[in-house]
Amino acid sequence: MPGYLHVDLADFPHIDHQHDVRSLPMLDDDSARLIYASHTLEYFDREEVGDVLAEWRRVLQPGGVLRLAVPDFAALCAVYQRQGDLSQVIGPIFGRWRIPGTETVVFHKTVYDFASLSDVLTAAGFYKVRRWDWREVFVGDLAGYDDYSQAYVPHMDKEQGILISLNVEATK
Repeated sequence: MPGYLHVDLADFPHIDHQHDVRSLPMLDDDSARLIYASHTLEYFDREEVGDVLAEWRRVLQPGGVLRLAVPDFAALCAVYQRQGDLSQVIGPIFGRWRIPGTETVVFHKTVYDFASLSDVLTAAGFYKVRRWDWREVFVGDLAGYDDYSQAYVPHMDKEQGILISLNVEATK
């Protein structure tokens, strides 16, 4: 994404810092206006997530925004209820990903619905927890950008499908 500093465990050409996002020593306190983490938070369990959010809050400026996208457990339940096909929801729930260039494999450790993610964010000191719409964010220089915040079942059916990404932001 243009205009963003990219931090990831994987070594891709666009990554600025190959580093675990639970710790951001390369960033000063109160230095970021926005942190965007798409389908990242679910890789931390419910005990780890408080420390991760505290670190991200440290980096955010007062009034800064933490924008998250995570698998939406409520939407995934609706997909399963509608289709009765476990293969449509197993990946987003359990998420297995081999970090490119390594032997490391990571898995999703938790799921969220809006209420549970709101509770976690509030407990971490964030306020004004609200949903965000990818159609309103990915405009201008970001128009055409596609990531898991736009994950639908059926795949890529953004008009008739069910959005299975819970897109939530909160303010420091």
